[in-house]
Amino acid sequence: MSDKVIITAALTGAVTPKDINEHIPLTPEEIAQDAYKCWKAGASVVHLHMRDGEGKGSMNLDLFRRTIELLRANKDCDVVLCCTSSGAYPTGSSEERMAHFKTIPEIEMGSYDAGTFNWGCDVVFDNTPQFLRDLAKCYQDYDVKPEIEIFDMGMLGNTKYYLKTGVLHPPIYCQFVLGVLGGMEATVDNLQYLVRHMPEGAKWSAFGIGKDHLPIMYAALALGADGIRVGLEDNVMYARGVKATNVMLVERAVRVVKEFGKEIATPAEARGILGIKQLIR
Repeated sequence: MSDKVIITAALTGAVTPKDINEHIPLTPEEIAQDAYKCWKAGASVVHLHMRDGEGKGSMNLDLFRRTIELLRANKDCDVVLCCTSSGAYPTGSSEERMAHFKTIPEIEMGSYDAGTFNWGCDVVFDNTPQFLRDLAKCYQDYDVKPEIEIFDMGMLGNTKYYLKTGVLHPPIYCQFVLGVLGGMEATVDNLQYLVRHMPEGAKWSAFGIGKDHLPIMYAALALGADGIRVGLEDNVMYARGVKATNVMLVERAVRVVKEFGKEIATPAEARGILGIKQLIR
């Protein structure tokens, strides 16, 4: 068990509108600026979604490219870049979901949502077996580390199957996502169950949606997580009646990790933990 904890900042997501929280970054300029501030505050990894001109989730290649160019223009910033593969609803074609990984070499990690389910009992979050095989090959071909997002036990079962059949390759990194309607509820019992059934040698992180972000953060640290995730993609409130910013959520995570007696992983240390090649500037 490492004393280092990876903090991931998930900045914007694909759904939550800015009128709910005006601090949600939408443009490449806003996203890059927030990512830089979160890195300065202690984030090891930034998880990037894009929004179109109407504020809706987008997989537009130029938006990813522009955001990453702006962020990497900060020569002191070595934050790990993790991009979504599912940033639009409906999810779109496989090629649209993979194009940025194939054309933007700065991307180091990518989300790998290991199954399909009814998100919020509203839309189908579509990750077909063929897409998951294609995405795994894309990540292998372009040296992208999969962030395997697990919303329920079935997805963990899928992950084990893909490991067994060689679609995925160890060591893996699981991101447990708890509290989405249609997936597992955000309870400590559920998190413990998932952790107990992880593949041997897996690294892992976790987060809860909305009001459940703090209990899952505390439980993840108690269970020995390699990482925790915070950010406006998952939770727009800092406390009752207080709107959050991404930086506020990262700063609180840093304090919690330190109070727990752990240390914050630098981006370089996070790359070492996750098996990602070190950044050369």
